[in-house]
Amino acid sequence: MTIDYVELYVDDIERNLAWLVGGCGFVVRAVSAPAGGSTRSVDVGQGEIDLVLTESGEDHPAHAYVSRHGDGIGDIGIRVPDAAAAFEEAVRRGVRPVMAPVARGAVTIAKIAGFGDVTHTFVQRPDDAVVADVLGLVAVPETATAPGTGLHKVDHFAIPVEAGRMDETVEYYQRTLDFELILTERIVTGDQGMFIKVIQSKSRAVTFTLVESDTSLAVGQVDRFLKDNDGSGVQHMAFSTTDILATVRQLTVDGIELLTTPAAYYTALANRVRPEKYSVDELRDLNILVDEDHDGQLYQIFAKSVHPRNTLFLEIIERAGATSFGSSNIKHLYDSVEAHQVPEATAD
Repeated sequence: MTIDYVELYVDDIERNLAWLVGGCGFVVRAVSAPAGGSTRSVDVGQGEIDLVLTESGEDHPAHAYVSRHGDGIGDIGIRVPDAAAAFEEAVRRGVRPVMAPVARGAVTIAKIAGFGDVTHTFVQRPDDAVVADVLGLVAVPETATAPGTGLHKVDHFAIPVEAGRMDETVEYYQRTLDFELILTERIVTGDQGMFIKVIQSKSRAVTFTLVESDTSLAVGQVDRFLKDNDGSGVQHMAFSTTDILATVRQLTVDGIELLTTPAAYYTALANRVRPEKYSVDELRDLNILVDEDHDGQLYQIFAKSVHPRNTLFLEIIERAGATSFGSSNIKHLYDSVEAHQVPEATAD
């Protein structure tokens, strides 16, 4: 399994294009063919990332999704060697089927239910096919080489789930798709807390970070997301880079607002982790966090949400050997989001 594409259901494609193309360095790779209907899709890409924006005013999953949740990730395309076989085996194991296998030339797709209202589309395509071939879009020739911002792949998705639903969600993916549980954490910060379980495909290419609020403590961002999103969904999507300093600098120049980190975080670094690839001063200047696991280090930062309900935002991550997540970073990333959201919540 690998990530083939991510489809965002939106109510305004142009607004999202301004954010992704104008700010994040994506380029338009394909568009939907004129069909006279009210459904429109645009595929934007960078590196190995393909994000498909779909806007619809008719009987289409995007319309129902946006009506309930607002803009958000509605489908995650997962590339597999045999889509029909993957679908049949997953259904045999108890997955909820959404669309039986459909073949279009050398491409076969099938759709299953995932978490919340998010679906997964199994994609089988030859190496010379592109996402436009998978979704029936019209490829757009690239007339110029866009510089991009150094974003390379989709690293992981963070997914809040309703209280009491964490274990059943983990079990669902383990039983139906052979995912493995690679990390379990309980994080307490101030008067709030949450439980985290990270599940991953055996290929290590599809990673879901499931987050459940600790209901014995105060209400926090997980609870607010579930309320504002009207249920479970993707809170943030992480993109990998091989040079987070260059990527963050370019994103800032292009107008992307990134979350800040208290100066005390960097003062305390000496007692926790010693950055190997970058200096503490470089990280401090750009508000980048650093942590490590048994395999190496990782560097992370969040971008401020630009979505109407404040329910989806991006993370930039560079893995310098690390294959999992550091416990300290999870807490500090949570704190940075909380610090950004609380003033807004209070103002409301």
